[in-house]
Amino acid sequence: MASTDQPVDELVAEAVARVAGAPAGGLEYVVDGAASLLAASAERWPGVSRALLGAAERTVGRCWAAGWQPADLVRVARRELGPVQVALAVDLIAAEGRRHPAAALDRRWREQVRELDAHPWWPSDEAYLSEFAARHRLDRFALATAALELLRAWALLPPVQPVGPGPGQSAPRAGGPRADEPRMLGRIRALLAKAESTGFPDEAEALTAKAQELMARHSIDEALLAAGGGRSADDPAAVRIGVDNPYEGPKTMLLDAVAAANRCRVVWAKEFGFCTVVGFDADLDAVELLYTSLLVQATAAMHRAGSRKHEDGAARTKAFRQSFLVAYAARIRERLAEATERATAQADEDAAAGRTAGGAAGHPDGADPDRAPLPAVPDGGLLPVLAARAEAVDDAVGKMFPKLVSQRVRVSDGEGWVEGRAAADRASLHRGSGRIAR
Repeated sequence: MASTDQPVDELVAEAVARVAGAPAGGLEYVVDGAASLLAASAERWPGVSRALLGAAERTVGRCWAAGWQPADLVRVARRELGPVQVALAVDLIAAEGRRHPAAALDRRWREQVRELDAHPWWPSDEAYLSEFAARHRLDRFALATAALELLRAWALLPPVQPVGPGPGQSAPRAGGPRADEPRMLGRIRALLAKAESTGFPDEAEALTAKAQELMARHSIDEALLAAGGGRSADDPAAVRIGVDNPYEGPKTMLLDAVAAANRCRVVWAKEFGFCTVVGFDADLDAVELLYTSLLVQATAAMHRAGSRKHEDGAARTKAFRQSFLVAYAARIRERLAEATERATAQADEDAAAGRTAGGAAGHPDGADPDRAPLPAVPDGGLLPVLAARAEAVDDAVGKMFPKLVSQRVRVSDGEGWVEGRAAADRASLHRGSGRIAR
């Protein structure tokens, strides 16, 4: 049994271990007891702060080794706990991150840390808990409780399939972004931002379809560069995208539709609230951008459609919205496929006409930048290159997830289905099946 007479490091280590190993039935009692010991003395609180950060760094490090990433750990805190633990999670990730120079981290890892705004803001490790408590208006006991609950949730996480190198596991992926990638992604983001904000459905549709065509063209350029030896380490990669309730099934269908249109595959881990998307780097960037935008558009359209009731007055809003989003995803799949097919056909036509970076029939200055010269096309043509990329993605999925099953999402409200398809027609996009690998 721990006591306040123990050295602080031992006290914290024992408290963390007891809570992590406690059975669910008696968890509240164990957490209360451990938190009381940590919070008992104001004089020892700075030492508890330093030791707790050290224990957290070790826990976070074990999560990295088990395949988890920064956004995943914050998602766990959000799904299982509360706002205080979410704020703690960001800070503890920042504390562990002090061990790794930014240059040694994978690009996507750095992006996650930046999006979380995870940085050590506290003046010293001894002052961290006091500063955090002041920010969030917590007493010592409440903060110790929150920290122990968070560390337990992380300690119980099982290993998952890695989707990229963790800190210190390997060098960052080679073959950095091309010089024109930031400009291209900037144009796509601008188009999608306009699609989300416009009040005119026809304009939103045109903007989103244009964004998908740009993404498809960019993907084709990347495939041709790789086929011609212009890109190094160009193998399929993977990212995780959070998909939470409510309506997690239809949201996953929407992500699958976007992924299929961009030659990627989706694997749904329902129990963890995320999907793994497998594809080539440029395509993964496109999927993240477009899915986020379409989810905003779909949610807004769903709420505009309002709530529904049965004739007897009983609410059927949940069934209506479930059916609405399933139909929206199905129609978006069709429309995204059309945009991708247009871009592919145009690229094939350009290649046949000799409009390649090394060809003679390029566009004059001032021509449409979306039809800029293609990279050199191999003798076999464009379509075999794209087919080889799709096969490489399928092989990567098979290696990462050898045991997959398909899952169907049910529809039970006909009006929701009709309105969902109509909203997708007004808003945009295209492709794939209605089944999701899980």
